[in-house]
Amino acid sequence: MQTTLWLAAESSSLGDTLFVLISFIILTLLVKHFAWGPITQMMDKRVKKITDDLDYADNERQEAESLKQQRMTALQDSKAEAVKIVADAKQSGKDQRQSIVDQAHSEAQEINQQALADARQAKEDAMKSVQSDVAQISVDIASRIIGRELSVTDQKDLVDSYIKELKTSNETK
Repeated sequence: MQTTLWLAAESSSLGDTLFVLISFIILTLLVKHFAWGPITQMMDKRVKKITDDLDYADNERQEAESLKQQRMTALQDSKAEAVKIVADAKQSGKDQRQSIVDQAHSEAQEINQQALADARQAKEDAMKSVQSDVAQISVDIASRIIGRELSVTDQKDLVDSYIKELKTSNETK
């Protein structure tokens, strides 16, 4: 009985083993077809999405770096341009100041020369006026003293000698 039992167990075991093996193979094929394929596709899609996201992030980082570099360059250019504008404005201010100073000196010299010319003219006018007055007074005095009218040349000689005397007396003072 034991041997029959054992044979029965062995045959039962072999049948069970075959059943389990066939069930395992069928189940594996079903899992592969219905679960493993979609899971693998889902994992592949996920890997592709993660790779694409990493590539996109890397591209965006590179683009951001490029934009940062462009902005830095533009900032440096604008700083250099601002420095140039300030330097140009300073130079323009200096040039304008120098121009104004030169013009003021020129105008002052012109005014000074005009004042000197006006003073000379006033002096000459005063001398002519004095000379004319002195000549008239001289003629009046001389005509009273002499009792007659002097000629124009006599009058001129008399006035010239009187002016020379005035000049010499002014120079000695």
